Amino acid sequence: MKKFKVTETIYYMNRTKTYTHEGTLEDLIKYSKYTFEIGQSYNPKINTNPKTIKGYISNLKKSLEEKHCCPVEVSYIEI
Repeated sequence: MKKFKVTETIYYMNRTKTYTHEGTLEDLIKYSKYTFEIGQSYNPKINTNPKTIKGYISNLKKSLEEKHCCPVEVSYIEI
């Protein structure tokens, strides 16, 4: 299984927070399930069970923007 390193950067009004997570796509989906559910409660178009890493990144970015109400940057690399 491919492993990925995902970096989330959240830009608040006066500070920036960066989080990094590593794991397979399934591990990352389990870790972000709650964030996906929050995002989907505001935007029903968010998929809580993406099949690819690109879909995961896209849906995570949308969910984080809904959750934090501020700009978010999400990137990944394959390790």
